[in-house]
Amino acid sequence: MTETSLSDLLKTVSLDLAPYEDLYKYFHLHPELSRQEKSTSEKVTAHLAQLKVFDIHTNIGGYGLTGIFKNGPGKTVLLRADMDALPVKELTGLPYASSVTMCDADGIERPVMHACGHDMHMTCLLAAAEALVKMREAWSGTLIALFQPDEERGGGAQAMVDDGLYSRIPVPDYVLGQHVMRMRAGSIGSRPGTIMAAADSMKITVYGRGGHGSLPHQTVDPVLLAAHIVVRLQSIVSREIDPSDLAVLTVGSLQAGQTENIIADKAELGVDFRSAKLETREKLVAAIKRVVEAECAASGSPKPPVFTPTRRFPPTTNDKDLASQVAASFTSHFDNFDGDIPRTNVSEDFSTLATCRGLPSCFWLTGCIDPEIWDKAQSTGEEIPGNHSAYFAPVIQPTMKVGVNALCLAALTFLKK
Repeated sequence: MTETSLSDLLKTVSLDLAPYEDLYKYFHLHPELSRQEKSTSEKVTAHLAQLKVFDIHTNIGGYGLTGIFKNGPGKTVLLRADMDALPVKELTGLPYASSVTMCDADGIERPVMHACGHDMHMTCLLAAAEALVKMREAWSGTLIALFQPDEERGGGAQAMVDDGLYSRIPVPDYVLGQHVMRMRAGSIGSRPGTIMAAADSMKITVYGRGGHGSLPHQTVDPVLLAAHIVVRLQSIVSREIDPSDLAVLTVGSLQAGQTENIIADKAELGVDFRSAKLETREKLVAAIKRVVEAECAASGSPKPPVFTPTRRFPPTTNDKDLASQVAASFTSHFDNFDGDIPRTNVSEDFSTLATCRGLPSCFWLTGCIDPEIWDKAQSTGEEIPGNHSAYFAPVIQPTMKVGVNALCLAALTFLKK
């Protein structure tokens, strides 16, 4: 079977996507926060069970699950989707918009929305699973459909691995996945090497000496200290990182004090930074600590700062040979495939499923913005809401069809007879 015939084979499969469009709307209406994906995982499990060929393992690393379809001798391919949603109040106005609220890990009730497309990821993988079952005579090997919890906090893939994922399921030869992005629906892109940046987040606590706002000379003001830190951190990327390298540093939160006339005794900063190279990450970490400690010393802080890591995402790096083979299959089928898509600063923990065992992996990006909206914005310069926005609204088709076909084609590339 040639690569071109994979496309021909896919076109012969009769798969009705209408029920999957309804399933997508269900997932969108019923989002669940990271580490709380109980109902979502149960819905996915029930759908996989209906296909009657998958050996299903649940509650891996939380609410993670896998379905294994052994279809004769051959390679083992793992296809991955993520399940969790975000603490965002949906403002899309869609008829199937979420109105869900949940308590987060701190017990605070939050609005919840699938603002990153994980509802589409799950739906595409379930549809692809059915399509591959329908095509079982055309391929041989083992298919693993993996549904991961807690991607948004960067812990789900590692949690599944730590919970004995590969003692419960066969170790795959290839690990494959995809993500919807702010791109024109119908388009798809990948690249060899790093496709998504690494990302780290940390909470930094700096200490002052509280007191009355009218007597600042008797205090050490942590608000002023934190303000100096925020400004100084902005020079790290612009003055210490090679301009040809990828690095981003953001202070996303700053919290101190409760009222106007009281100088607080501490401040907390939430810092996020991204890189594509390990050495650049290490340089960022060292520079952040140097700046914070120096500013604390300059302000006369009574206690040293405390650095608390909160998230860490590895870089998503595509194996060059694997990416080349997937690209050949995509080129034969999709009219709008870019095999050298620009690297993005968005981050994922997908690659942990591969790097934990030294396995080759490949990740690609699919468009989800209504073509009419996209084309209009290209001519007017209007901004289109992207991932994590309260207005993020993927158009169901052709987004879903492309996502399903991409998963099928990628799997068949390595499972074909």
